[in-house]
Amino acid sequence: MPLNRRTFLGTSAAAGAGVAIAGGAAVPAEAHGHGHGHGHGRPQKRYSFTVMGTTDLHGNVFNWDYFTDKEFDDKDHNDVGLAKISTLVEQVRREKGRHNTLMIDAGDTIQGTQLSYYYAKIDPITAKHGPVHPMAQAMNVIGYDAAALGNHEFNYGIPVLRKFEEQCDFPLLGANALDAKTLKPAFAPYVIKKLRTPHGRDVKVAILGLTNPGIAIWDKVNVGGKMVFPGLEEQAAKFVPRLRSMGADVVIVSAHSGNSGTSSYGDQIPYVENAAGLVAEQVPGIDAILVGHAHLEIPEYFVENKETGKKVVLSEPLKWGQRLTLFDFDLVWEKGRWVVEKAGSRVLNSNTAAEDRRITRLLADEHKKVVAYVNQVIGTSTAAMTTAEAAWKDEPIIDLINVVQAETVKAALAGGEYAALPVLSQASCFSRTAQIPAGDVTIKDAAGLYPFENTLEARLLTGAQIKDYLEFSARYYVQTAAGAPVDPAKLTNAGNTPDYNYDAVSGLTYDIDIAKPNGSRIVGLSFEGKAIDPAARFVLAVNNYRASGGGNFPHVPGAKQLWANSEEIRNTIIAWVQAKGSVDGGQFASVDWRLTRDGTPVF
Repeated sequence: MPLNRRTFLGTSAAAGAGVAIAGGAAVPAEAHGHGHGHGHGRPQKRYSFTVMGTTDLHGNVFNWDYFTDKEFDDKDHNDVGLAKISTLVEQVRREKGRHNTLMIDAGDTIQGTQLSYYYAKIDPITAKHGPVHPMAQAMNVIGYDAAALGNHEFNYGIPVLRKFEEQCDFPLLGANALDAKTLKPAFAPYVIKKLRTPHGRDVKVAILGLTNPGIAIWDKVNVGGKMVFPGLEEQAAKFVPRLRSMGADVVIVSAHSGNSGTSSYGDQIPYVENAAGLVAEQVPGIDAILVGHAHLEIPEYFVENKETGKKVVLSEPLKWGQRLTLFDFDLVWEKGRWVVEKAGSRVLNSNTAAEDRRITRLLADEHKKVVAYVNQVIGTSTAAMTTAEAAWKDEPIIDLINVVQAETVKAALAGGEYAALPVLSQASCFSRTAQIPAGDVTIKDAAGLYPFENTLEARLLTGAQIKDYLEFSARYYVQTAAGAPVDPAKLTNAGNTPDYNYDAVSGLTYDIDIAKPNGSRIVGLSFEGKAIDPAARFVLAVNNYRASGGGNFPHVPGAKQLWANSEEIRNTIIAWVQAKGSVDGGQFASVDWRLTRDGTPVF
């Protein structure tokens, strides 16, 4: 039986949502190499505890890839999912004593797999007598103490997020997710947990949740006028002193924000996207930060606070439940309070664990339903298409995305003021393993081509702006001298540009000269066989991520919006295949762009 079940939440709205499991283990002074007494030769009081953390779970419960419909695997043989994490968590609790542990998450929980999509859109949790979200079910069984909000929590709209929040037995934290009218936190900003020690003095652990300011841009459709998202540093500076004055012995920040200090959205908003390191550096009084959002693995990283000189430990476990972070804290009783003497972190790999049967049994029916859903046949394809080489060649499978987007925008603008303008379309190679097989095409095949919840917009651009856009995109390629050997594996992702931030644009023809420096690579840019007119007007069919500034591409965020749609592009592709009945690359595929060096094609 837990000895103590007291929990304090940052807002009354969330009161009662989280319960602390308390208890404690005495750690003899000698175990720490400190044999010194305290007053009358008594050993110093000590206590150790562990905070476990996950982030960017993105709807992964099972070690399963719904896009390939088989067990998840990658080149490093990572595993994914909360069922594996659960096994690791139980191991840690057995080792440390359950009452000496806490479990937190840093956001991006309810979007990313067909499992999470199904319970947002196909059998939505918001329906009357609707289901309980599989992520809520799994996290409740595991016994999370708190989770920060990620930006992808807002993808399905605020009602789905609120329903998910209601279904969780722990608070969703967001100290910088504010109500647009009152500027008060729209979610619990923090939670305080009490850990019972054998010394009669509880340890108060404050968990402060911070989310990403980019939500204001990326999910403007869902949050505009409803919520605002100030910077992480500003809000941490407001709340950390408050938590210390409330008696918090340890302050942990769960931040849906990377560590690099960079932003993908340029100067569209004044707040930094990846601000976790800045928070550690600028805000005194923080002991540890669970980092999220960047999908990187950081087992242990120390940042010195500028004001106090104290080192703050940061850790980011790899996405999708591939890793579990452990923060280990050693406390000592000094001058009437608990003081953190030592804090460190490490990660455990979920591929060392079996799936927890409690979780897999609990959600077996949900899993079956989703597998049946993704395997529905929606049409046929005359030939196999793949993205294996789409990062450096104009492939039919990317043309498929562009033809669907261009046709959708043309139909939407038909009969209106802009109906006569030519429609161009942008698409990225989101995954290098997507494929449309010859023969039957299923939902999972089409969905695998577009794994993000992006929606479609139409923006008005000039020929000159399109050229700038393409030059920006072409930075993706490593500059390679004419005649130098070309290894496709080393040709892309220059400056750490991810695949999803390289756009191919259809409806034009152009060469990308990779021997030339950035900014002067687009050669022979033509429309309908003639050099493009810089003043000509074009409609660009573009996803909402790009249109709202994701990737920091030029011109598009400020361009006139002619039309926008709330339907995911993925579903538009599925509906297009269903309506056509057959996918025939011969009808739409064309080589519009190619890589060259001094006029000679690279491939």
